[in-house]
Amino acid sequence: MNSTTAKDYGKFMLYSRALAGLAGMLLVAGCSVSIGDIGSTVGLSRPSGTTGALAVGDEPFSVQTGAAILGQGGNAVDAAAAMYFTLSVTYPVAAGLGGGGICIVHDAARNTTQEFDFEAREAAKGGAYAVPGNVRGFALMQAAYGSLPWQKVVSPAELYARAGVPISKALALRLAEAGDVIRLDAGLSAAYLDESGKPKAAGAVVTNPEFADTLAAIRFSGSEAFYSGIIADRIAAYAGTEGGTITKADLVATTAEQVTPRVTEIGSDYVFIPAHKTGIGAFAGVLLDNLAKAQTTSAGAKDLEASVIWALQQALKDYHVSDLPKDLGATGFATMDARGQAVACAVTMNGPFGSGRTVRGTGVTLAKAPSSGSAGMASAFLTPIIAARRADDPAELAGAGAGGPNGAAAIAYALARIAGGDEILSRKDLKSTGVAPYDTVNAIVCSGRSCVALPDPAANGLGAMVPAKEK
Repeated sequence: MNSTTAKDYGKFMLYSRALAGLAGMLLVAGCSVSIGDIGSTVGLSRPSGTTGALAVGDEPFSVQTGAAILGQGGNAVDAAAAMYFTLSVTYPVAAGLGGGGICIVHDAARNTTQEFDFEAREAAKGGAYAVPGNVRGFALMQAAYGSLPWQKVVSPAELYARAGVPISKALALRLAEAGDVIRLDAGLSAAYLDESGKPKAAGAVVTNPEFADTLAAIRFSGSEAFYSGIIADRIAAYAGTEGGTITKADLVATTAEQVTPRVTEIGSDYVFIPAHKTGIGAFAGVLLDNLAKAQTTSAGAKDLEASVIWALQQALKDYHVSDLPKDLGATGFATMDARGQAVACAVTMNGPFGSGRTVRGTGVTLAKAPSSGSAGMASAFLTPIIAARRADDPAELAGAGAGGPNGAAAIAYALARIAGGDEILSRKDLKSTGVAPYDTVNAIVCSGRSCVALPDPAANGLGAMVPAKEK
């Protein structure tokens, strides 16, 4: 796709603003979504013997978007990409366009499992701001595996940004903790502080026209609009005037990698986790290696929870981690369709709202550079995991821990239970990460033809199911 020029803006901005009035129609047309009230935190399952599609995540509006895309005939990758772009509007504390992340895609029909790495990286000359990776990564993944037009997966987020969306309880809780970060930035303050200067409460409607224009450019011209067009010019110019060093060359050179994930065996399951070669998601491998060691002992084999705790403690020692911030600015989500495709993703801003600096004229908040304090640890704790009996079988588990070591441990615990023959049928069956409120686990778990979407039992996410259409 060609990069967006100034002349292009007049064409698609008029069209984009007209789309705002069609938001509701686009999100629900042709879709039956079995979800409760938007503020609820539920896990939903496929009725026995059916083959519906599912989505799960930390922020309810993004899950609704993923379910709507599945209901419109999109596959799991389409839904995951749409969820990410919606999160950039409804949950920017953890999933902004300025951040980075990792996804694992398991496609049973193609007999393939692939990892997509798109970490927010250091600028060539260093500095406080990371070079964004998310837009490039989700574009690469959707081009490789998606079935819907690119425009359709970006549009829901654009419409939310332009028409407005209520702050969910999930976001409101993180806003309350991030007030000091928000106050230091004009863009964040305008969006998320009320007239008294306090973070807005759940239910307050937020619009972001500048961000909607940025999403419109990405919808119209693909990821190149972000990395080599006017938006890239504005990011580079802003970084230069604010003491950062992101250059246009940094943005143009940004790539996402499509690699083979690491494969390990737990019980009778093949487990796909982030590859050894990358630092992103690396904690997952160390944690699972330690868990395997723990379970070789007779005590470990009898007490799974104790084994996971020991494995977590050992992994933290290996990483020399003794203290972490309460919020590393990360989130994880998963999707699964009726055709055997499953996706697990985790993304981060390397801290709540990343650097806390929003590029004027774009609405884009830049992630914190990985070298800034504990920011580099955020991507290491991203833990997307997919498990299947065989490489060409549909997934038994697709989920992600994100936000810190407890989220990673929680998804490892769920995986070990399933591999051991246990059934996980409700949210309470997941190990809660409530002791670390922004370390979350979200998972889709299947047994036979019955699957359940389970958000973290101690958080405020949502599980959604789209019933299979009758033939």
